Amino acid sequence: MSWIWSNLDLIGELALRHVLIAAPAILLSLLIAVPVARLANASRIGRRLLLGGSGVVYAIPSLAVFVILPGLIGTRILDPLNVVIALTLYGAALLVRSASEAFDAVDGDLLTAARAQGHSPWQLFWRVELPQAGESILAGLRVVSASTLSLVSVGALIGVQSLGSLFTEGYARAFLAEIGAGIVGTVILAVAVDALLVGLAALLMPWTRRARRAPAEDRAGSGPAAALALGGDPATAPADASATTGGAR
Repeated sequence: MSWIWSNLDLIGELALRHVLIAAPAILLSLLIAVPVARLANASRIGRRLLLGGSGVVYAIPSLAVFVILPGLIGTRILDPLNVVIALTLYGAALLVRSASEAFDAVDGDLLTAARAQGHSPWQLFWRVELPQAGESILAGLRVVSASTLSLVSVGALIGVQSLGSLFTEGYARAFLAEIGAGIVGTVILAVAVDALLVGLAALLMPWTRRARRAPAEDRAGSGPAAALALGGDPATAPADASATTGGAR
């Protein structure tokens, strides 16, 4: 413990580097996976190719990608950008499956009602499909964040500084306190980022909280997505299912 207290500055600096590598990769994974999954769902063949391809990408060893990327994109071997790009590929490959399944599960009746109201494809995506799929996409994103924060540490094997550096240096010196600090620090970051994602989801998707309080109402078709399809506000979705379905007609 004395080593940890005397090296808090070092641990804090490595934790910041860890976050600065992981955060862009998590965000880019989301921005890539969601539209790709939606477009691929337009055809069965496209969906199969996408899911198969994402599985192949995720199966490639991360260390091999870290080593190969500099030769492909012209960066230095120690450039953190290599790790960001590799983790973005892994994150998108992992999230695209969850996003594809989430869009595939969107209620067809809601889409039909929204089209009847004159919604364009773009409006359908933003006002019906994305709100309906949002909770499942969030669940996938939480897995991606944990996976990404873990894989950042692998970059320490090629000299990219992060909390993983505590693993490699501690292992080289057979110093358990340093290894333990790296493990605990990584876990704390993973828990903090997960809590942040849940908090952001509560702010950006308030209808998911309402859906948990009234599952029977949402099953009846009067949930927030139905309100969106009908041009309403998800926060003020009607409690009476017949009011919503009647408006759709």
